[in-house]
Amino acid sequence: MPLPCESVGRRLLPLFRALIARELIEKYGFTQIEVAKRLGTTQAAISQYVRSKRGTGDLEKFKDLLPMIQSAASEMASEIASGRIDPSRITLKFCEVCLTIQRKVLKDIK
Repeated sequence: MPLPCESVGRRLLPLFRALIARELIEKYGFTQIEVAKRLGTTQAAISQYVRSKRGTGDLEKFKDLLPMIQSAASEMASEIASGRIDPSRITLKFCEVCLTIQRKVLKDIK
């Protein structure tokens, strides 16, 4: 049985990254290469996020969580753009979002 982090990571974190990438590019004027470096991925992955070729597959399944994910992504993009977040903390922020999603899903199941 997969751990909750595996399931959330595989399904929702790509969506989270896609939302952050789009905002950094569209709102803050970052290049795909700059976003890739900040998020610890490749320019090709960022290109796929921006063109909705990656990260949006399970969008319909998680529409109830979308406002929370969008808000967290917007906050993260703002912190990245302003330099308020150290690159090593970005990974921890992903974990925080993952835990928040898990708690919400488990609460709704009970």
